[in-house]
Amino acid sequence: MLKDILVSMRPKQWYKNLVIFIGIIFSINLLNLNLWIDVIAAFTIFCILSGSIYILNDILDLEKDKNHPKKKNRPLASGRLKVPYAMTFAIILICIALTGAYLLNLQFFMVSVAFFILMLVYSFFLKEIIIVDIMVISIGFVLRAMAGALAIGVYVSPWLIICAFLLALFLALGKRRHELVLLKENASNHRKILGEYSTDMLDQMINITTSALIMSYSLYTFFSGNTYIMITIPFAFYGLFRYIFLVHARNMGGEPEMIFKDKGMVISIVLWVIVVVCVLYII
Repeated sequence: MLKDILVSMRPKQWYKNLVIFIGIIFSINLLNLNLWIDVIAAFTIFCILSGSIYILNDILDLEKDKNHPKKKNRPLASGRLKVPYAMTFAIILICIALTGAYLLNLQFFMVSVAFFILMLVYSFFLKEIIIVDIMVISIGFVLRAMAGALAIGVYVSPWLIICAFLLALFLALGKRRHELVLLKENASNHRKILGEYSTDMLDQMINITTSALIMSYSLYTFFSGNTYIMITIPFAFYGLFRYIFLVHARNMGGEPEMIFKDKGMVISIVLWVIVVVCVLYII
């Protein structure tokens, strides 16, 4: 049962919480070991919190997931994990996460509560409202970025917050497109909101979001106060274009973590991280 609980918490999607580390990296505190304790604690808290929300979401979508070609194999949808046990563990995990957030500091606690409430409301009805569903997912990433900064009391450029929002929106649109292509005429049976979308509309929204993200990241590098950060632009752009290629040519947008299985994406991400660290801490 514990294994099924862990699987239901989607540990493969905890990479989304890595945005919490934006604060410590871009505030030039990467070598401050004291702050690392707090930021790692913040990351752990958000992994527990987001994991518990995934469990609650699976409980709410139990019947729909049974009709999904992949989600039907999840512990709750397959019947391996019973709802009362899953609910009990979710409540315990939520209490642990929010208690830890309060002990870290009050501002981080408030953002953690806001994130939990937003995701909970999303699971109940916001995910059924067209466009709002993907916007909420993106706001969740912004709250993660803010939480990471508040956990250690540092300032993060608003441009980076905007980039986090747009990047999350970009990934969410790619996922919606993948679901439409995968489920085809059965898309609305799995999730009613999918019937409101079309691949053409999503492609246009992806184009707009990509353009806005490129401009926002470029402006961040221009106004960051360190002109050498502009060196990272080609790596960031390649990553975006590579992901679009994977969505269209290889239909890999369903689970964004699949990008870590693509050699081109992994290389661009690693190079981007290396260049960012070198520019901020060496040059």
